[in-house]
Amino acid sequence: MDINFEKDNGIGILKIYGKKQNLISSITYDSRKVVDGSAFVCIAGQNDDGHDFMVDAVEQGATVLLGDNEKALNDMSQRFPDRTFLYVDNVRVAVAKLAGIYHDFRYKDLYTIGVTGTNGKTTVANYVKSLLNILGLPTGSIGTTGAWSSKSKLDFMQSTPTTPESSDIHDIFDQLYASGDKAVAMEVSSIAVEQKRVEGIQFDVGVHTNLSPEHIEYHKNFDNYKKAKLKLFDQVKTAVVNVDDHGMATEILETFKGDIFTYSLSKVSNADVIATNIRVNGNGSLIDLEIMGETFNVRTPVFGGYNVANLLSAVCVALDAGFSAENIVQALSHIESPEGRFELIKEGTAGRGIILDYAHTPVALRSLLSEVHKLTYNRLIVMIAGVGIRDFNKMPKMANVVDGEADSIVITVDHPGYNDPNKIIAQVLAGFSNPQAKNIYPTLNREDGVKEALSLGMTGDVIVLTGGCINGAQIVQGEKVPHSDEMIIQEYYNELKSNNGMELQQDL
Repeated sequence: MDINFEKDNGIGILKIYGKKQNLISSITYDSRKVVDGSAFVCIAGQNDDGHDFMVDAVEQGATVLLGDNEKALNDMSQRFPDRTFLYVDNVRVAVAKLAGIYHDFRYKDLYTIGVTGTNGKTTVANYVKSLLNILGLPTGSIGTTGAWSSKSKLDFMQSTPTTPESSDIHDIFDQLYASGDKAVAMEVSSIAVEQKRVEGIQFDVGVHTNLSPEHIEYHKNFDNYKKAKLKLFDQVKTAVVNVDDHGMATEILETFKGDIFTYSLSKVSNADVIATNIRVNGNGSLIDLEIMGETFNVRTPVFGGYNVANLLSAVCVALDAGFSAENIVQALSHIESPEGRFELIKEGTAGRGIILDYAHTPVALRSLLSEVHKLTYNRLIVMIAGVGIRDFNKMPKMANVVDGEADSIVITVDHPGYNDPNKIIAQVLAGFSNPQAKNIYPTLNREDGVKEALSLGMTGDVIVLTGGCINGAQIVQGEKVPHSDEMIIQEYYNELKSNNGMELQQDL
């Protein structure tokens, strides 16, 4: 694309050095991904500053470079006068706007759903994707489990845990549209909002799940965290609100000016969509579902009251998209759950039941354990993790939630980053009433933690593995080390069967 940067394009350019007009073939913030014609974005991160890599980017073919260090940009323009150097007011806003221009504002051709909240974002995005696809609206998703079209997973290397950088988001929109998709559900984290990754996107629907303390290490306090979440609703047409949440539902309902759909697990809430009388069995849940005053009996392969609530938000999205209550209800029995969300593995586990769940906050862990206790089992083994790249103050709270709730507790480390795993483990152990208890088993990495939990399980037991079971990698010293809970589980029981010559039981 040939862009004249002297024109008013909303990018926020303060000054242009070098050529005023240039061709770009892609947009990237990673100098290693620069190709001929790339626009290279100089973002200052925790450990590196993109301005330091401008020479590398130019030598690899970058034609346009954006940054907020005017001197560095000016100096570079003297060395490479045939390139374009843009001094911008806000780099992240600039790249978001440039990405929109480069991709012809593709988001406008899609029905866009932004999902925010402390817990449930991944589940809701997946439920929305699944439900709309069943109803005949081809829908993709973007979030913690990667980028998916309605047909398959996209070849996309995640650079962030949840919401991609803005240039990646717009590129994914383009790919989804080219594949024939008509809608996309994406997780929008509070950090993504603050870092302007979704800047300029007008969402058709914004979904609110719940709010509890999280990412305090980034936002500094809970109020800032809430404000970041609320900002999403400044750029949505319709709001879907969980009225059972006391974190920020009231603020949305009082300030939002567009259309609103509400959902609840309480009959007295008078919400638009309500689920009551939830009964759990081995295949999911039976619920009484009220949609806009009409009641239906629904069978759905969803476990847990909190996941039923997540499902209700997807129902609200489907209503906004124009589908009838009758068609929505028929589709709910076929809904697909995301990986790592009360994912129950029975086959090939020697008579153990293994549950994978991403629960990585105290609220999510408490909700998960509440639902697990409704299952039938001999003993319960739970693995929790301290997350090195998250708030250290949260770690003892995770321990406090599980304390006394399981027969055996394994402590491990997710994504240690640049932190010492021993310090992470010590922080988690501080939350137990007796950190030296014989039923607490500390391990220093997730692979060892999973193996320890599996080794403690016997026939008829349930083993719950929480935390980063879906990321596909562990972040260690800035590098992504491949990791798969499922592969470890499969290899463990294959070896157990081989060594013992045992017949694997298929049921709990």
